[in-house]
Amino acid sequence: MLEGVILLWFVLTAAALLFVAVDIRTTPESPVLKWGFVLLTAYTGVVGAFLYVLGCREPLPGLHERYVAARWRQTLGSTMHCVAGDGVGIIAGAALSSVLGLAGLAEIVLEYVLGFAFGWTIFQALFMRDMAGGSYLRALSSTFISELLSMNLLMAGMVPTVMALKSRIASAADPTTPHFWFVMSMGLLVGFIFAYPMNWWLVAYHLKHGMMTVRPAAAAAHGMHGAQGAHAAPSAAPAMVMGSGPAPWPPVPVMTLLSFLALAAGVAIAFLLRAG
Repeated sequence: MLEGVILLWFVLTAAALLFVAVDIRTTPESPVLKWGFVLLTAYTGVVGAFLYVLGCREPLPGLHERYVAARWRQTLGSTMHCVAGDGVGIIAGAALSSVLGLAGLAEIVLEYVLGFAFGWTIFQALFMRDMAGGSYLRALSSTFISELLSMNLLMAGMVPTVMALKSRIASAADPTTPHFWFVMSMGLLVGFIFAYPMNWWLVAYHLKHGMMTVRPAAAAAHGMHGAQGAHAAPSAAPAMVMGSGPAPWPPVPVMTLLSFLALAAGVAIAFLLRAG
C-alpha cells in the first residue's frame, strides 16, 4: 500500500510541478518568488500548486497587487521563500549524511547548517539584495534574524517528522530510492506548517518581506492600478518595506529564544520517536 501511495504522490507532484512551472511565467511576481513556488511544488506536490493558485496567481488582470496584499498571502510568500531556499540545503545535507554515514544529531546539524547557509546567503541575501539598496553585506545583516527564526521553526516541525518516518520506512535514508524523497517531502510540508506562525509575526512587524508584484514598463504605461491606487511599478514592488513597522512584540530576543526552544523540543521529540 505504501508503494502505491508514494507512486501516486510522485505522479501528482509531476503534474502539479508542470502546471506551476508553465503557469507562473505569466504571473506578475518577482523572479525569486516564482522560483520559490516551483521549488515548493517540487517539495510538496499538489499542496504547493494549491497554495500558488490560492495565494499568488493573479485572479484577473491588474489585481495582483491588491490580491497579495492580504496578510495571510504575505505570510504565505514569506514562508514559501524560507522553505524553498532552506529546503535545497536541507535535502543536500540529508543526501550527504547518507553518503558520509552520518545519522542522528550529526545529520540534523549538517542539514541545519546547509539549509540555513543556502537560505540565508543565496535565497534571502543574494536574490533580495535590491531591497537592501543593492548591498549584499547589508542584505546579509538585515535578513539574518528573520532567516534564523524561520529556519528554527521549519526544522522544529521537519526533524521529528523525518525521523519518525525514517524509522518506519525501509531505505528512507538512501537518496537513490523514492522513499527518501517522499520522506523529505513530508518533512518539508510539516516544516512549512510549523514555520507559518513565525513568518506571520515577522511579516506583521516588517522583519521579512512577503509577496511582491513585478510588472513590465509596458503594463505601467497602460495604467494598471495597484493596491495603493497608483500605477503599477515597472520593477519589483514589495508589499511592505522591511524594518519600517512598529517595534516588535514580543521583542526579537524573546522570539529568538522561543524559536530555539521550539527547535530543541522538535529534536527531543524526534529522538523519542526514534527510540520508540
